[in-house]
Amino acid sequence: MKISDILVQDAVILDLTARAKRDVLAEMAKALANAEPGLDEARLLDVLAEREKLQSTGIGEAVAIPHGKLPGLSRLLASFARSREGVDFDSIDGHSTHLFFLLVVPEHSGGQHLKALARISRFLRDASFRKRLLEAATRDEVVRAIEEEDAKF
Repeated sequence: MKISDILVQDAVILDLTARAKRDVLAEMAKALANAEPGLDEARLLDVLAEREKLQSTGIGEAVAIPHGKLPGLSRLLASFARSREGVDFDSIDGHSTHLFFLLVVPEHSGGQHLKALARISRFLRDASFRKRLLEAATRDEVVRAIEEEDAKF
């Protein structure tokens, strides 16, 4: 599975306006729902917020991977957002989060969602990849960086 295959490019946000965790989730849910007809923004936000109550998806190194399972969804979807200023996302390292990969999967996706989460996590362990995402000037540069990282694995 390639992340570029599930990335909804029209939902990529280069400059989040949100400054709080819940607002980041809402902004990303709205962008994804606007780009994917039939996706219920409110249900998506509820699923993401419920997952965050279990444990923060802020994994450190300025990265968060909010995710959840959505009943009725037919395929895996991913989006990306960036906050230049950083957001307090209750990250495990206590630092601000700048890079957000949202992953939403069908309710009965089996191990697909775990494979996608593992792949995204592997990508984001690479400091040079994180730097490329932070410095990308356009959506196309973000997409190209993800496609190139996909090609490595």
